[in-house]
Order: sequence, then C-alpha cells, then structure tokens
Amino acid sequence: MAHQQTSLFATGAPVLGSLDRVRRTVLGSGAWIDVLPGWLSGADDLFAELAAGVPWREERRAMYDNVVAVPRLLAHYGAGEPLPDPVLADARDRLSRHYADELGEPFVSAGLCFYRDGRDSVAWHGDRFGRGATHDTMVAILSLGEPRPLLLRPRGGGRPASRVPLGHGDLIVMGGSCQRTWDHAIPKTRAAVGGRISVQFRPRGVA
Repeated sequence: MAHQQTSLFATGAPVLGSLDRVRRTVLGSGAWIDVLPGWLSGADDLFAELAAGVPWREERRAMYDNVVAVPRLLAHYGAGEPLPDPVLADARDRLSRHYADELGEPFVSAGLCFYRDGRDSVAWHGDRFGRGATHDTMVAILSLGEPRPLLLRPRGGGRPASRVPLGHGDLIVMGGSCQRTWDHAIPKTRAAVGGRISVQFRPRGVA
C-alpha cells in the first residue's frame, strides 16, 4: 500500500466549515453537483480513526462464471443507528438543514466506502435503487484521506464530462436528476496513492 499523504489543513480535531461557500455546477437534463473543497478540516485524522475502527466488510459478487471480491471495503449505518464519530452526525444534520428547502426531507443513512489504494475502484453507475430510479433526490459525499477523482458522464456512455478530485475533507452533493440521468465512477489507477474513505449521506429510500 502506498504511503498515506496528509494535507496541512486536514490534521487536528475535525471541524466542519460553513456550507455557504458551496458552488453549484449544472450538468444538464435536470442534474447538478455542488462542490465544497475542504469542508471538513482535520479530515486526515478522522480518516485514520475510521480506517482502524469501522467494522469494514468485504463483499463478493457473481461476475460471469466466477465470484469476485468487490474492490473496496464497505460499511453502512441506517436511519437511527449511531455513526462512528460525532462529527459525521453533525455533517449529516448540517446538510439536512442546508438542503431542506430543495430536498424536502433529511439525510438519514450513511454508507462508507474504503478505497485502500489505487487498485480499489467503483465502476460506472447511478444510485438507482429505490426512489433514486424514478425521482429527483440527493446524495452527499464527504471524502477523507488522499484524493481520488470522481468522474461523471451522461447515462448511456461516452467520455467523462466532469472530473472532480475528492479527498482531505472535500464535499460533493449530486442532486436533481443526477442519479437517473448521469453515471459516476472512481477509476483504478496505477499511481501510488494512499487510502480514501467516502461517506455517502442519503435520504430515506435512496441507495
């Protein structure tokens, strides 16, 4: 595994900044993303805490005639379950307040993905299980650890239309029709990169 790089502003006690600095990019077809670099200071220390303390699980899935390991570790905290650090509950609640008028409901669950190095990835997809398949919704992702690029492209294929590096406390919110009309991915890389944890906050019935 590559040596874990740290950011000057990402060490120390985790502290959330203001959401007033978030910047929106309209993707088209009713989809948009909001991005806020460095929303969480102290993110690298939180990364180390979660990497060591979360009960990560490895999933296996059928692929053609084989069963293969999913190339990342996973954890999930449903509605009402305590999150592994108080700052994550604070982040969820702040996001719920900030987006209350647009979303109309709170974020309630948190899914965690641990990309251990450049060999871990997630293929092109949209979060279309549940209501995300038919309704506008939001998924907010807080990234900890070393940056990895999140790629976005219109559903149906083609070259990536957007590339957003995420790590060290960065926030991205995918909203509107984004899950239905766009796909996103974290590609593999041969570069020597350390670990990244993404914390995905979702409202009820979106997965």
